[in-house]
Amino acid sequence: MTRIDFHSNVPQKIAYVCRLVRKARASGAMLVLRSPDRAELQQLDQALWSFSEQDFLPHVMAGDPLAAQTPIILTGDDAAELPHHQILINLGTDTPAHFARFERLLEIISADDADKAAGRDRYRFYKERGYPLSHHVAA
Repeated sequence: MTRIDFHSNVPQKIAYVCRLVRKARASGAMLVLRSPDRAELQQLDQALWSFSEQDFLPHVMAGDPLAAQTPIILTGDDAAELPHHQILINLGTDTPAHFARFERLLEIISADDADKAAGRDRYRFYKERGYPLSHHVAA
């Protein structure tokens, strides 16, 4: 069953996700980063290349010919073919369609009221279905 971690009160989602990705990659994890917001996905793409001079965070968009060999996949499309299903990071305000395929789901919730309300809805959704949940408040 998918383990779900909520990260709430996140001041800057893109920077926060880059730090999470760096940490996960240091342990060898394979990740999918999901945002239905095309502009946010482009910001994330740029940030992963420039986030840290010491860390290489190789990534491609879902559907890229190199996706199967790349540890970080970016997508805005729930129907996209994904080469791995270890960790899914959701930046969207909706529930990812195929989250249950993943070992772990990280829900990223900003301090924005609308984002918090949507996060609470997703939390209830997962809880009602019996998923193991944890909550981390960003400092």
